[in-house]
Amino acid sequence: MEFDILIRGSLVASGAGSERADVGVKDGRIERIGDLSALSGIVEIDASELAVLPGAIDTQVHFREPGAEHKEDLESGSLAGVMGGVTAIFDMPNTKPPTTTAESLADKLRRAEGRSWCHYAFYVGASPENAGSLADLEMLPGTPGVKVFMGSSTGSLLVEDDETLLKVLEHGTRRVAVHSEDERRLRERKSLLTSVSTAAHHPMWRDPEVARLATERLLKLSAEAKRPVHILHVSTSDELPLIERAKRAGLGTTAEVTPQHLWFYAPDCYERLGTLAQMNPPIRDSWHQMALRQAVVDGLFDMVGSDHAPHTVDEKLRPYPESPSGMPGVQTLLPVMLDLAFTGLLTLEQVVRLTSEGPAEVFGLTGKGRVKEGFDADLCVVDLKEPRIWTRELVASKCGWTPWDGECLTGVPRHVVVGGRMCVMDGRLVGRPSGRMLQFEWKPDATPR
Repeated sequence: MEFDILIRGSLVASGAGSERADVGVKDGRIERIGDLSALSGIVEIDASELAVLPGAIDTQVHFREPGAEHKEDLESGSLAGVMGGVTAIFDMPNTKPPTTTAESLADKLRRAEGRSWCHYAFYVGASPENAGSLADLEMLPGTPGVKVFMGSSTGSLLVEDDETLLKVLEHGTRRVAVHSEDERRLRERKSLLTSVSTAAHHPMWRDPEVARLATERLLKLSAEAKRPVHILHVSTSDELPLIERAKRAGLGTTAEVTPQHLWFYAPDCYERLGTLAQMNPPIRDSWHQMALRQAVVDGLFDMVGSDHAPHTVDEKLRPYPESPSGMPGVQTLLPVMLDLAFTGLLTLEQVVRLTSEGPAEVFGLTGKGRVKEGFDADLCVVDLKEPRIWTRELVASKCGWTPWDGECLTGVPRHVVVGGRMCVMDGRLVGRPSGRMLQFEWKPDATPR
């Protein structure tokens, strides 16, 4: 047998452990894992000093198409993803127009075909107008389900009151992803901002109670509707016991944290980066950062998502609060997590669980998330010990900047395979876009391990 791709001598990583083996890829799938020294491949990679991970699955990106392609588009965003070892993404619905109908979802799928470097799916946004149709919309091909904005952020999507949120939760069965901030409190507290306010006041306006109150409301309604929810970009220590209790109660609750909230902390990030550090929910002080880190170590979080939300530098440098919230992150998601493993906060196995296996299990991704025979060949070959200073010159995103500018991250994606095809070799883009629409197998009683 001759493989399409043969990765020799690699450390094959999984959430259960790691072992040294060869990996043979044929016809888009992982054909064999083991001692393949007697066999050959059309493309052969010496990975004796490297590790093979399942490609990262970034469950929260904003690729800005349609409506704001000057910041990012599906091609440039997915290119940034594969350069960082991401082989699949879930794109958010707050575009222009928002993805709230079957027609707008179909439009995004058409736009991605033949242009996306990684595999893709698109959330359907919930609104008061489409709440009654969500049970049908969430089952359409190419979507991981429904996304709810309880608090206003970028775009016009908003479900702020309990009556409408309950209606959303009662129409459908799949897990609902939620931006959990309390809109009423956001409106009340915005008056605290003055003409001299800076980005450092962002976590004062969107304070921990904004997040805690929304998450408490959400979990109460989740129990009432018997509908599992997925809480995005958790940012406070206050939400952690609420999530833990919901999990113990068997609500099917899952939760996600961003690399930004694990890496940066206030006031340091605002002093160094100013409005470049502005995002929703905000980066908070070291108390919350350390609580989130401990929760990751303890296994409370099911996955990490980058919340890749690019804006141009000119837009970000507007005076606060006219400056938009959000920062790029799809290209640095895996390197940041690998660095946290290198420094000892996490194990490599935990990184694999958070970046690949967890997302695949929670959302029922068919054939994804594992380096395992029979699974799709979506792979990232990394150097676990190589340090890299991140600079703007490395950024593949159209926005052209990164909050990690000048940071040293240890753990570098060297080679990336998407659907059995090489798309990154020795850190260089090769081939052509080969991403495909993701397939989901949703089981109502499915809960992560």
